[in-house]
Amino acid sequence: MTRAKLLNMGLIATSLLVYFEWGGDHSTFLLLLEWELASKLFVDPVSVLHPFTVLPLFGQILLLFTLFQNQPSRKLSLIGMLFLGFLIYFVLFIGVLALNIKISLLATPYVIVSFLTLKHHRLKGK
Repeated sequence: MTRAKLLNMGLIATSLLVYFEWGGDHSTFLLLLEWELASKLFVDPVSVLHPFTVLPLFGQILLLFTLFQNQPSRKLSLIGMLFLGFLIYFVLFIGVLALNIKISLLATPYVIVSFLTLKHHRLKGK
């Protein structure tokens, strides 16, 4: 298994652990939100069409696709990471602004793996 594949797996895994809280006592992980979105996709597809739902999901699909390539595409990896990062960096920003430790800490692993991925691709590109 190549380092690029391990980093892409890390991006997918750490993204699923991102934690959300909203409106009082509502909270969940991204994994559970995606499960709910997938179930609504076939019943009412228009209700799940939003940039904060479609782009991250597309990013995860791109990263998943790279795992099946012999040599993961650098471009697909970076695009997938970027699309997924839109949501996760926004969640981290809100967690920091709200001084919510749980949200901030559970978004941090994705940030770390994304920086490692950028570093890997930058060094590999030179």
